[in-house]
Amino acid sequence: MKSVFLDFATVSNGDLDPSALHSAAPNMQCFPVSTENEIAARMQDAAIVLTNKLPMTRERMRSASELRLIALAATGTNNVDLIAARELGIAVCNIRDYCTPSVAQHVLGTILALTHRFYDYGKLVSNGTWSRGSQFTMLDFPVRELAGRQLGVVGYGALGRAVARVCETALGMQVIVANRLGGDTLPGRYDLPELLARADVLTLHCPLTSATSGMIGRRELALMKRDSLIINTARGGLIDSAALADALRAGQLGGAAIDVLPQEPPIDGSPLFAPDLPNLLLTPHTAWAARESRQRCIDAMAANIADFLGGGRRGRVV
Repeated sequence: MKSVFLDFATVSNGDLDPSALHSAAPNMQCFPVSTENEIAARMQDAAIVLTNKLPMTRERMRSASELRLIALAATGTNNVDLIAARELGIAVCNIRDYCTPSVAQHVLGTILALTHRFYDYGKLVSNGTWSRGSQFTMLDFPVRELAGRQLGVVGYGALGRAVARVCETALGMQVIVANRLGGDTLPGRYDLPELLARADVLTLHCPLTSATSGMIGRRELALMKRDSLIINTARGGLIDSAALADALRAGQLGGAAIDVLPQEPPIDGSPLFAPDLPNLLLTPHTAWAARESRQRCIDAMAANIADFLGGGRRGRVV
């Protein structure tokens, strides 16, 4: 039984132990990357295909005559044609809750970095401004305490809850939670417009769906406090990047930390790459990337594969 991991370099930089994967799928070939022209050939005769983000289209699945399982190194399944997989009798499994500690750390770190203006003050040190100063400190950028301020959480699953817990415990913040867009109104939660108006820090942890695509645009950003922060470690398509850039430039927000963009890698650029945007932290989709989280990722994939071969349904979405 042939197995192939088509994009192993999206998970490992040579720093993980893949023994569980090789044990679950002993005839597995690991390819660091696979180009569009290589995918079909590498899937040929494979019973199990492992991938993170490569598109699994109907045509590719139909052409892989031996394919029985697609094992994803991710929670999101938007790169797989699930309807086609179901019709073709191909199982699909994903993994969940493997990177929660890493994401929570990232969100906490970016909130602190934005609030204390680490980048801006560090620049004043490195460019010699502090050395030329007339006193022992610098007060060029405002710093505030976070205790008692409101953390608005959109998406209250495992990630949203973990971030809420760490911000409550470490920072003394008060947590408010948004109702699910298009879902029922739950006691103690807020519709998005009200939550945006209340939140001092907004953190996004919801999936990208037809209901959430572009959920934070010009109208929504205009509802937020002028010193509020927005953190996105979920999906780039949740935010209108041009609207966010304009809001930062106009001083409508206190800052933003963006780990995800609508296009990744952003080969066509982004409005957020403009050099004049204040208090903006951009990272290349690394909130999830602590080594321990990535190790849990491939170990969970191995468990899914072993369970599938034993007749189980662990992690199955199809």
